[in-house]
Amino acid sequence: MANPDLRLKLRHKTFVTAPGVFDLVSAKLVDRTKAEAIYMSGFAVVASNLGLPDAGIADYSQMLDRAAAISDAVKKPVIADGDTGYGGLLNVHHSVRGFEKAGVTMIQLEDQKIPKKCGHEPRRHIVSTAEMINKIKVASDARSSRDFLILARTDARTSYGVDEAVRRGEAYARAGADAIFIEAPENIEEMQKIGAQLDVPLVSNQLHGGKTPILPKTQLQEMGFAAAIYPTAALFAAAKVVKTVYDDLAQGRQVSAALETFENFTNMIGFQEVFDFEDRFADAVELETGD
Repeated sequence: MANPDLRLKLRHKTFVTAPGVFDLVSAKLVDRTKAEAIYMSGFAVVASNLGLPDAGIADYSQMLDRAAAISDAVKKPVIADGDTGYGGLLNVHHSVRGFEKAGVTMIQLEDQKIPKKCGHEPRRHIVSTAEMINKIKVASDARSSRDFLILARTDARTSYGVDEAVRRGEAYARAGADAIFIEAPENIEEMQKIGAQLDVPLVSNQLHGGKTPILPKTQLQEMGFAAAIYPTAALFAAAKVVKTVYDDLAQGRQVSAALETFENFTNMIGFQEVFDFEDRFADAVELETGD
């Protein structure tokens, strides 16, 4: 079931910070922070689970499985990357139903042609405005609750400029999208223009190493953005630290990276709940094992 908190935060203009997650450990860690939401990044999930680039390789069932597992493991609202809806209008309808049933709160749909690519990589191609509008209308009709939200992303900026991206954002909002995500503005001036011209909840993609400037939350709010996603920050940090650990071990050195303690990690992952269960049903466990 979708979490109503996200819709209410957007309505009341509470800025939403949504760190990106790539597995269940990262999801549980974000859930313990003060972040308002969790972003299931397609880029990060495909890299982590398949070891492949975000280039339309992962299919609907694979991404739905990850979305369901993450949503089940956390309490915060989950914003999930739904790519292009995985096909035509019937696929979009099916995807929205599936992601909503999985416990996701917001699905991100984009106007790229299939196969899609990461929004900060070259060689992206987009569908017509009319085709994307139809997808948004189908997505809006498919959901069973208004608490399940639609985030419409346009990749028009790279090939057609910021004005076309803004025009599409306006059209997608009129078609029923609850929030708009204009991918890859390349400077602060473009971000200011997007915020000034679109009177709808706006999401900024704060992709570290990408084309868009990484800005403080207060500055994003002043520009008119309602939320920010950080799809790869944790993944890139993890990759760097893990590489250092593996290099140290391979060279016979003591691990130089700062490590979480065994106690903290086991508590976070849920061992205490296992122990509490065993204490609660100690007599039944002993009977079952024959002790």
